[in-house]
Amino acid sequence: MSYSPDGQYPQYADPAPEPESGRRPRRGRRWLAVGAAVLALAGIASGAMYHFEIPPFTDKGKSVSFGAPAKGGGQAGGAQNAGSKALMPTGPAADFKNSMTLPDGTHVAVTTLEGKKSGFKGKVWVWAPKEYDDPKYAKSGFPVLIALPGGAGYPNNYWMGTDLGLQTSIAKWYAEGKSKPFLLAMPVLNPAGDEKGIYWDGSDIPGQPKMGTWLTEDVPDLMKANFRTVKSRDGWAFMGSSTGGFASLKAVLKHPDKFKAAICSGPDVVPDSPLWKGHDKEKAANDPGVLAKGLIDKKGPDVYLAFQVGDSENNKKTLPDAEKWIATYGKGPVHTSMRVIPGGKHNAKTYVPSMGEGPIQFISKVMEGPVE
Repeated sequence: MSYSPDGQYPQYADPAPEPESGRRPRRGRRWLAVGAAVLALAGIASGAMYHFEIPPFTDKGKSVSFGAPAKGGGQAGGAQNAGSKALMPTGPAADFKNSMTLPDGTHVAVTTLEGKKSGFKGKVWVWAPKEYDDPKYAKSGFPVLIALPGGAGYPNNYWMGTDLGLQTSIAKWYAEGKSKPFLLAMPVLNPAGDEKGIYWDGSDIPGQPKMGTWLTEDVPDLMKANFRTVKSRDGWAFMGSSTGGFASLKAVLKHPDKFKAAICSGPDVVPDSPLWKGHDKEKAANDPGVLAKGLIDKKGPDVYLAFQVGDSENNKKTLPDAEKWIATYGKGPVHTSMRVIPGGKHNAKTYVPSMGEGPIQFISKVMEGPVE
């Protein structure tokens, strides 16, 4: 052992010789232990900061843009060709903030939309698959799936979270050749909670916020303004569970010129909001059965409705009501499929995995995108 020039600190050759006493190695181990503890605490602290969304440990709340920048600004794709099936973003650009980042690097983002046609102001979450930023698809329009929740659907749309796996499932199903690479729009379904049994049926009920217009006009306009989409109805569909399943079913039947397909999970099949009281004519105009009959009488256009219902739903009428609806109206231009989920409950955790076993293929086969 030698000493530093000032004679205070021991210096060891490399490799170090056997120490003269056992005290110094223990001190070294203590310092290693202290260092490890500090690193562990730092990891815990950074994890907590990420969980509680404290910058710079999370990217939540940061601005998000979708689509690779084109030369001169804007999204890739350039000028719109008159004969193109794709619709380039029309603008104005929304202020999207990151809600969460998925393991594949894609983002679920949120914006507050002031509906110009409905007059309703609410949140919309969006997600684009990784293919959307692939240069291979820089000039391609992508299909849109408007995903509606059950229950109140306010102030959040539960599809925007990652615990149900809707976004990762779509990416997986596309990789497996089962699904289109859908853009997701996930708006709030109602203008408030459903306390005291009040809800809006995703409809324009007289004297109430125009939630039907919000879902079928304002939300699609948001997607057209900010994403490369498909010009025709062949690139537009709905999905939803429970009340969202009803709203999805009704939206496609009411606007078959704008939307081609829907996945309806555990849906109601009749409008039953108490707010319809005194408005029988308007209620009938939002009844899926009445709408389907009108479509059959007019002989089109064709729509594609994929039902899925668990055989253990808490409401025992859900399955027989859906089967009866299909038997009555599933003909002519109203194309239907039914998947009964063995052991399936009335919840989104039941419905998402089952979508990959038939419903997503059913609608994907008749839809377009990506298209140029």
